[in-house]
Amino acid sequence: MRKVPLITASLLMLCIPLLACNGGGESPLKAKEATSRTLQPADPELAGIYNRSCRSCHTVAATRSPLTGDTAAWAIRKQKGMDVLVNNVVRGIGGMPPYGLCMDCDADQFEALIEFMATGPATP
Repeated sequence: MRKVPLITASLLMLCIPLLACNGGGESPLKAKEATSRTLQPADPELAGIYNRSCRSCHTVAATRSPLTGDTAAWAIRKQKGMDVLVNNVVRGIGGMPPYGLCMDCDADQFEALIEFMATGPATP
C-alpha cells in the first residue's frame, strides 16, 4: 500500500470541508434570481402588467428567460434592437408565448417592460 505524505494528508483534511460547503455562499445565478424577485416597475400600470404577464418567467432561472435586472443577459438581446425585441414578444420566441401573455398590451408597453427588465430600475 502506498503511503500519503503527512503534509499532503493534512492539506486534504483542510481543503475537503471547504469544498463541501462551497464557502457557505449561494450561486451567482441564485443571487440574480433572488434580486430579480425584488424588482418592480415604478409605474403602477406597468407594474400590474409585469406582475401578471412577465414576472412568472423572468424571475425564475429555470425558465431560461433573461432575469429581470440581469443587465448582462439583456445586453446581448438589446444588441438586436428594440424593434426586434418587441417583435419577438409579439410573435413569441423560445418558450415565450405570443404577446408574452399580455394580449391587450401595445408596442409601447412591451418596449417599456423590456426596458425595465433590461435595466431593473427597482422600487422594492
